[in-house]
Amino acid sequence: MLKVGLVGVGGISGAHIPAWEAMQDTELVALCDIRPERLEPYPGKRHYSDFEEMLQREKLDILDICLPTYLHVDFAVKAMEKGIHVICEKPISLREQDIERAYSTAHRMHVHFMIAQVLRFWPEYEFVKEVYETQKYGRLLSGSMARLGGYPKWSWDGWMMDEKRSGLVPYDLHIHDLDFIVYAFGTPCDVTRNRARTPKQDYISATYSFPDFFIHTEASWYAAPLPFSASFRFQFEDALLLWERGKCLVYQNDGQIFDLSQDGQGDTGSINLPKSDAYANEIRYFTDCVQRGCFPDKVKPEQLQTVVRMLNAF
Repeated sequence: MLKVGLVGVGGISGAHIPAWEAMQDTELVALCDIRPERLEPYPGKRHYSDFEEMLQREKLDILDICLPTYLHVDFAVKAMEKGIHVICEKPISLREQDIERAYSTAHRMHVHFMIAQVLRFWPEYEFVKEVYETQKYGRLLSGSMARLGGYPKWSWDGWMMDEKRSGLVPYDLHIHDLDFIVYAFGTPCDVTRNRARTPKQDYISATYSFPDFFIHTEASWYAAPLPFSASFRFQFEDALLLWERGKCLVYQNDGQIFDLSQDGQGDTGSINLPKSDAYANEIRYFTDCVQRGCFPDKVKPEQLQTVVRMLNAF
């Protein structure tokens, strides 16, 4: 039974904690946050307000880091120096040099380290990658990806609105789509970027060009209270793949329509992607790597470097 600790009981921990609780071969034993009220909903765990104390008192096999971006690598290195395997929420850092610092520590201490880039474990996105690699619907011609929503006024200490701590929209939202682009298609050969930014709004658009196709992306924190939404549209030679409002559809050029959703009711049937929790998928993958002694290479440091370098160009 692997003993797990989690630091940073904020918004994203609400996706991580249930995933750990559902697993049979791990036990989430300790939580750490400087806000005692964030720990109260979890009376069955040992609570800490001091990270160093948790590392000293607990014999952890895995640490899950759900802290604000600017704290990720410092906390990861402290844990790995004690021989603890670390899974850490995205992004790894706002600084490219931190990637080498984290991974060199992991290899020196012979522990596993992974950044939780969740779209790599999201069934609908994995399907796009599979279709691209197998050319099931011919060559990819174009793509469109979006993450749109309102300004995150709710963040602790206003850290998300502080560019030096969060990186704003490029690092909070756009990183998901850019990371998937690099993971699925490789490094773009050209980029066109635009940004509209005021003290209370941040909108970016970027078109990533490849030799045979291009992908247009957009991401926002609007001052207007727009509900968050994420979507994609990929145009292949023989079909259009569309994901929005929780529905993933394949519109074939021959007129057939397939609904990839678990409860899909397409015109000619459904493909039925497995209904799964991508956050649980990434945590399961990391835990399996720890148990097998295989370094988690689904998220590669050189890809993270490419993404950070391209984000910093904004």
